[in-house]
Amino acid sequence: MATVEAAEAPAPEGEVRRRDFINIAAVSFAGAGAVATVFPLVNQMNPSADVLALASVEVDISAVEPGQAIKLSWRKQPTFIRNLTPAEIEEANAVSADELRDPESLADRTTPGKENWLITLGVCTHLGCVPLGAAQGEVKGEYGGYFCPCHGSHYDTAARIRKGPAPTNLEVPEHEFLSDTVVKIG
Repeated sequence: MATVEAAEAPAPEGEVRRRDFINIAAVSFAGAGAVATVFPLVNQMNPSADVLALASVEVDISAVEPGQAIKLSWRKQPTFIRNLTPAEIEEANAVSADELRDPESLADRTTPGKENWLITLGVCTHLGCVPLGAAQGEVKGEYGGYFCPCHGSHYDTAARIRKGPAPTNLEVPEHEFLSDTVVKIG
């Protein structure tokens, strides 16, 4: 018994065969499905709207007297802005870099022309506790700056680590002075 195979007739030139159309449609459908699957995975890595809203903050520092500090929240982290007194500046500048675990001068940590304004994140570099010393009456530690009550790290008036387990100085965030009384952090 002989079998007869049906042969598909070749498509006239310029026309698409049914098989070609099905292949193109299947690949297009699969590509659209891949994009629909991958886009949410990639998009979830973008910062959320609340983080973007706090990407920078402008702070009026006109009411902060020399020797005082204020606390604020920036990117959900405590941030300290301290108006250093001339005595605190002199004390910070008198420290030799050889004495410091993380050697940085006060000039490295402040803006030129605004050496009295020290802006740091209020997060201890040991395990992330919030140091004391920014508010009135808080313990400032042995060096007159900040004291972390969790594990006993002491920071000087330039927020540099001087004693305790913290490995580095308090971090100075990116900032710029928009005027003599307004600073933009971030």
